[in-house]
Order: sequence, then C-alpha cells, then structure tokens
Amino acid sequence: MAATPSRVARNPISRRQIETVIARSSGVFGLAFGAQTLPTVFEQAGQTLVEWSAPMTTLVFGSLVFAGVASALKRWIVPANVIVVVAWFAAMISWPLSLSDPSAPVDGRPWPWFLCTVATAAAAVAWPVWASTATLFIAPLTYGVVRLSPAGGETDVDLVALDIVYAVLLGGAVLIIITLLRQAAAAVDLAQSLALERYSTAIGQHATEVERVRVDAIVHDSVLTTLLASARAVTADSQRLSARMALNAMGYVREAATSSPSTTETVSLAELARRISDEVVALGAEFEVRSPPGAGESDGGIPGDVAEAVYSAAVQSMVNSVQHAGTRPDVARWVSVGRSLSCPLVIEVGDTGDGFVFDEVPTARIGLRVSIIERVANAGGKVDVDSAPGEGTVVTIRWPDPSDDGPPAWEREAGTGVTTA
Repeated sequence: MAATPSRVARNPISRRQIETVIARSSGVFGLAFGAQTLPTVFEQAGQTLVEWSAPMTTLVFGSLVFAGVASALKRWIVPANVIVVVAWFAAMISWPLSLSDPSAPVDGRPWPWFLCTVATAAAAVAWPVWASTATLFIAPLTYGVVRLSPAGGETDVDLVALDIVYAVLLGGAVLIIITLLRQAAAAVDLAQSLALERYSTAIGQHATEVERVRVDAIVHDSVLTTLLASARAVTADSQRLSARMALNAMGYVREAATSSPSTTETVSLAELARRISDEVVALGAEFEVRSPPGAGESDGGIPGDVAEAVYSAAVQSMVNSVQHAGTRPDVARWVSVGRSLSCPLVIEVGDTGDGFVFDEVPTARIGLRVSIIERVANAGGKVDVDSAPGEGTVVTIRWPDPSDDGPPAWEREAGTGVTTA
C-alpha cells in the first residue's frame, strides 16, 4: 500500500494579492507617464526659474521612482503614493511662481498636467474611496484654475473644461477598476473565511462524534458487557471469563483516561493479527484463528488509530459471539485477519450459532451499532453483518471502505485527504 501526496490547493485571490497588483500597476503607470513627460519638462525648463524647477522636478519624479520601488518591495506603498499626490499638488499650485518671465507664459500645457492622472491613481492606491474621489475632482480643477491664469496661458474656458473632463474620466476609470478589484478581493476573503469557519465547525462536530462513539464503545465494551457476563456467570468457566473481562475493562478505562491512539505511528498487519490472537486466548473461547490468503505478506502498515478501532471492533464481535451465538457444543467460531485485492485490511469474525435479524436488534443495544459499526465507520472502514436465525453470523470488517471514492467531505474541503493505493 503506497501513499500518494495530497493535492495542494492553489491559493485563491486575496485582498493582499490584489493590493500588490494595484500598487505595482500604479507604480509602472507612474514611471511610464513620467518618462513621457520628461521631454516637455526639458522644453519648458528655459522658461522656469532654476530655484523652482530643480527642487520641484526632483520632488515629483523622485516620488514616482520611490512609488515604483516601494511597489516592487511591497513596503511603504501608502506613504510613497501619498508623497506622489502631495508632490503633484505642490508643483501644480506653485506653477504661477515658477516662470522666469510672468508676462511670457510657456507654450502649451504646464508639464505637471501630464501627471494629473498619475496623482489621482496614486490617491486611489493610498486613500479610501471618499478621499480618492475628492482628489479625482480637486486635481483637475486645480489644473483648470492655473490654466486660466496668466501664468497658465489664459486659455479658453472650453478647452480647459475639455481637459478637466478628460482627466476626470481617465482618473475615474482607474478609480473604478481599483475599487472593483478591492471589492472582489474582499468578497473572496470573506467567502474563504466563512468556508474555513464552516470547515472548523465540521471538524469539531466530527471530533465530538468520534469521541462520543469512543466513549460509548468503551462504556459498553468495558463496563456493560462485563456486568452482563457476570450476571450470567453460573459455571466455573463463565465466572473465569467474567473475571478476565473485568480485569481487561479496568485496563481499558485507565488507558482511555490517560491516552489516545496514535495517528502518526503505523501497525503492521501481522502485529494486528497477533493482538487479536492474544485476545482469543484471553477470552478463553473456542475460536479458530484462520490465515486467509495474503495474511503473511508484507504490508505498508495501518494507521495506529485505525488499527485500534478495528481491533476493538473485532474483539467486541468475538465477545458478542460468545454471549449470543449459543452454548451448543456444535457451534463453531473463527476469526481471520488478512487482505483482499480491494482492501488492505479485512477482518472476519464468524460463528455457526443462533444468528439474528439485524433490523430487529433494539436501538438501545449499542454493542453492534456503536462498538462495531460506528467505530469502524469513523475510522474510514465498513462493517458488513451477514446473519440469519439458525444460520450463524459473520461480521466482516474492511478498511478502507471499498465503496468510498475518497476521504470524508470534511477532509476534502480542506484539501488534507491522502489517497491510498
């Protein structure tokens, strides 16, 4: 039996990933527009004061480089983009003070205009929607006021209005895209957190159910069965059997209170068969220990919790046979531990005793349903009970469940299932 690694689920889109994409896109967007603006900066440099152009150009283009580097490093993204917005407003507002000859405005639009959309995009990255929306309208209007002033060339209102509308539309498209991406990522994060919460709840419910079945099985196997056997002990052999069951019961209770089966260690098929054979000797009952095909072959091991579950279920099946199959001398009993082509573990406990009708077993009788069937099912196996009045009983325990296509649903949702072959 070889174990294949479980498939690792790909990480879904998250808010953090989207923020990284947005910041890097804005950084590249700013560097590209800055590179396109440089020729205009050089053309207008002769008409602006060096005292203004040198520090302002350094501030504006340095902030663009800083934002690009910050987005690549995924650090200082918000401060870098805030600096871009502040630098652009500083350049645009102080433009009337930049001209060496105020009576001779520069030809064309002032170069900060070409970075207006970069500033509004940086605001969308750094600030919430309401602040970004305010910047979207304030930045173009600031340009419009400067453009209508003598330093801006006193351009016609119609042309300035077109520039403002263009800037608002382009910046608005960027803001809408960023907002939609953030909302979609937030919805994915919420759905993922809800799924994890439901998964945690399912895990807790499953663990609670497994523990309930374990406690019920221990109480039935170790206490009720011993008490019933003691009440029926009228012969010397039955009294000795009751005494051994009482000693075993006290051991089971002590072990259950201090430890739990290991889920990391494995138990070989031969070791499991030996344990069951030892239990046959301890019960003192006439069970034939059979070795089916494949019982002596090497195996890859059985998980410790599974081995403990099927071992306890097999022992309870043998106890049920001793107690309910009848005391006729012709009743034959057997137990076998082996494998089949479809299952790496098959345990069969059978007898030729009185038999019973499964559907007529009272619900209050938890020995068969809880101690055997539910216990094995919780370990991922399956129990088949073949019995009829007067024809004996055969309890077959298989692991894993041959009718199951994979791990339980609560494991599949988390991507933690391991397939065995």
